[in-house]
Amino acid sequence: MNAIASYLASIVNEENAVYPWENLDPKLKDSIQKAMAVGKTPSCLVYPRTQEQLATIVAQAYRQNWRILPCGSTSKLSWGGLAQNIDVVVSTERINRLIEHAVGDLTVTVEAGMKFSHLQEILAKSRQFLALDPTAPNSATIGGIVATANTGSLRQRYGSVRDQLLGISFVRADGEIAKAGGRVVKNVAGYDLMKLFTGSYGSLGIITQVTFRVYPQQEASTTVVLTGAAEMISQAAATLRGSALTPTQADLLSTKLVSNLGLGTGLGLIARFQSISESVNEQANRLWEVGQELGLKGTIYQAEDEANLWQRLPEQIHSAATNFPITCKIGVLPTGAFEVLTQVEMGTIHISSGLGLLCLNNQKQALKIREICQSKNGFLSILEAPATVKEKLDVWGYKGNALGLMRKIKSQFDSKNILSPGRFVGGI
Repeated sequence: MNAIASYLASIVNEENAVYPWENLDPKLKDSIQKAMAVGKTPSCLVYPRTQEQLATIVAQAYRQNWRILPCGSTSKLSWGGLAQNIDVVVSTERINRLIEHAVGDLTVTVEAGMKFSHLQEILAKSRQFLALDPTAPNSATIGGIVATANTGSLRQRYGSVRDQLLGISFVRADGEIAKAGGRVVKNVAGYDLMKLFTGSYGSLGIITQVTFRVYPQQEASTTVVLTGAAEMISQAAATLRGSALTPTQADLLSTKLVSNLGLGTGLGLIARFQSISESVNEQANRLWEVGQELGLKGTIYQAEDEANLWQRLPEQIHSAATNFPITCKIGVLPTGAFEVLTQVEMGTIHISSGLGLLCLNNQKQALKIREICQSKNGFLSILEAPATVKEKLDVWGYKGNALGLMRKIKSQFDSKNILSPGRFVGGI
């Protein structure tokens, strides 16, 4: 065992808590390597069990100028820029306790390493749920979801990750434990660091504990799928956006995604309604009628068929990596979504926010779609791609004027640049 690994083992002092790099499982090693620039390899992977152990590890790294790559279960570690010259990989996966579930207050506090699926199981016992739908829900950790600001089409009704955060605890780059917010919905104490840390990719601190607002499970659920010509789908989406209907999820689907899901041909519009039975049925029928008037194929899904459809949709996008090696997050004005979708085979875009995921063939196509997005006051950021692509392209494609401010914030939180160096915008 190398010197760094030996020292960290003395801190954690548990069996199977520190793994020298050369002893890592090949699959896990490959997941970590996808997040790092070619060259130096880390000395080890360490699994602290408590927030205090993590703080001690980070404090020593700060003194020794060791560069740290934080992670949870590594399900989204390959997203973002390539980390540079990492000495230690630190996983929060074993810092995973339930701290408090205030059922009556509709809040829950958990440690960062808890799996998203496990938290949903806990909440389901009280007929509640966390209104997020992240990538890889069975393996994603809560800390990783916050660090990458990862949620899907539930943002239509419930907003983004940062909209649902009430409090956060984290370990600073110098090893000190800090927190912001609290455990109640109405909380105005201190700086709003939750928004700063959401989507920071581990560059400002290592998240250890979070408090979320949660929601009651709905009585009934129904999904309407409309498929057909792009112009008619565009009209249906515009009608839905301008109506009094309140879907919890509503997305536009590319032609290949529609085909792979067996929904029909052409582009697709998928909308889910959840409320009391009478409201759900009325809203679903009204959207279905809109589709009929436009000459679109309309199908209504309920019960197991509906659950299966929403499970298969993200799986199709995730499995597309075999044929489409570049996965991108985009944002465009909702009116510009159709021009983007007609240029790609595999992708989905939310009808209200204009945010979406695209799976692309190559670097040339990524640059073309980025140009289209930027022409519509949007963006395209590359989440996953071969290292050779990430080394050539600006992964984030940021064109705003806040980079200087971002660098100052990074300097304030991590003056030695030891946390996730290179992963964030502008090489931060």
